Amino acid sequence: MGVSGSGKSLIGNHLATSLPKITGQMVHVAFVDGDDLHPVENVELMQAGIKLDDETRKPWLAAICQCALSHFAQDRSLVVACSALKKKYREQLRTVSRNVYFVFLNGPQEVIQKRIDARQGHYMPSSLLNSQFADLEDPLGEPGVVNIDINQSKEDVMAQAVEKVSELLKTQ
Repeated sequence: MGVSGSGKSLIGNHLATSLPKITGQMVHVAFVDGDDLHPVENVELMQAGIKLDDETRKPWLAAICQCALSHFAQDRSLVVACSALKKKYREQLRTVSRNVYFVFLNGPQEVIQKRIDARQGHYMPSSLLNSQFADLEDPLGEPGVVNIDINQSKEDVMAQAVEKVSELLKTQ
């Protein structure tokens, strides 16, 4: 979880491929990019530089929950990359299972701004980054949350994510 450009897709994908090794089980862990679950209307709003509000995020959060429930019903694990900026969004996501964890990809706005400016082919314009930071409610102190400082190499971020999630899984 984190603002746009924090590395959610990269780290989430890495976690999905690493989790079987972490748990020592040869299970498939699916990866879903939450951006792919946005309704077309939400994507159009963001492309137009219009921030999403609680109301426009409702169908997106419901789609993420439904996706998770579908995987869990088949006894499969899932990693989802999504912003989950507000505590109430994270609380809604936690309703799908008692084993929902968040990796908070946390970093300074200047670093993330450079990343967004450098990426291509994404519908989220850099002009919306300020609104993402304004909506971000710090998840530290909430259950099942680990904090990763993204102001380091992507290899270090990936290694820390695997290490911290591994520690979380050992406590369940």
